[in-house]
Amino acid sequence: MKFVDEAIITVTAGNGGAGAVSFRREKYIPRGGPDGGDGGDGGSVWLQGDAGLNTLADFRHQRQFKAKNGETGAGRQRFGKSAEDIIIKVPLGTIVWATETDEVMGEITNHDQKLLVAHGGHGGRGNINFKSSVNRAPRQSTPGTSGERRELRLELKVLADVGLLGFPNAGKSTLISAMSAARPKVADYPFTTLYPNLGVVSLEPGRSFVIADIPGLIEGAAEGAGLGIQFLKHLQRTHLLLHLVDLAPIDGADPVQQVQALERELAAFDPELMARERWLVLTKTDQVSAETLDDRISEVINGLKWQAPWFAVSAVARSGLTELAGAIMGHIEKTRPRPVAEEPHWMGTPPHELLPDFPEHKRDDNDK
Repeated sequence: MKFVDEAIITVTAGNGGAGAVSFRREKYIPRGGPDGGDGGDGGSVWLQGDAGLNTLADFRHQRQFKAKNGETGAGRQRFGKSAEDIIIKVPLGTIVWATETDEVMGEITNHDQKLLVAHGGHGGRGNINFKSSVNRAPRQSTPGTSGERRELRLELKVLADVGLLGFPNAGKSTLISAMSAARPKVADYPFTTLYPNLGVVSLEPGRSFVIADIPGLIEGAAEGAGLGIQFLKHLQRTHLLLHLVDLAPIDGADPVQQVQALERELAAFDPELMARERWLVLTKTDQVSAETLDDRISEVINGLKWQAPWFAVSAVARSGLTELAGAIMGHIEKTRPRPVAEEPHWMGTPPHELLPDFPEHKRDDNDK
């Protein structure tokens, strides 16, 4: 399914039901008095987070959502029935904008979290409410109030612990498919990734993280060139960035210049994103001869004057993936500690046994 990260919808809450004007009329009960009941409230419209969704694609087919009106009141002090609320399921990471004011109404980040976007109208009052000592036969009632109507812009920013960035064919899709169960498209031509892919890397029960692969970036992305500008915003929610660069690009490009070019794009798009924790991952080490691999790595690291952590991996040969996954998990657990209710079952296990054993992965000769 094509990834959709923006949608415009219209939500309309139900109107409140009108109050009733009625008088008790029973045999042998003269002057029974007013007994008109109140109207019911109109239904409201809510957005609710659903961890099972990862796209706003459903809103391409349905853009109008309207709750039912409340029922009118009736005689014998019968109140009108209130209408049921409408609940619209959205993926986690959805930001809700009111298009009329261009203001953020809220964002959905947790499963089952609810956000009220259109309040239903209140039911009107029946004439029983207007009875008094000086007005024993009131004939007035009030209509129900109108429900709110809003046009909303939904914007999705995927929620992930780790974000991958790099030039097209840097090996991002191959890496995420090797480390997780995600199966993005992999081919030997640029821009095979047209929408973000999410994968869960599980080291063991209770120790896992989510990794996001966005379309490849090119120079000028911050000004709209290529595909990546549409999805750069997804990296804003990640805690750690992995900057992937091909050690042996087929076009003979300089890896150092490629890294520097994307650093300029990050700084132009969002300076805070540029300042975020970012590790360098040198990919496709299997395509460099063993005799020259160390020298090639040293050229890139020294050319960039790289100070942050870096890793050299091959997703095809399964080289360096275990070390990379273990380092990422350790970083996440350090920066986002989780409370432990009891001693985990793996306490005391040697550290090397806690790292994942990645399965074999086949690829075609053109698989990049």
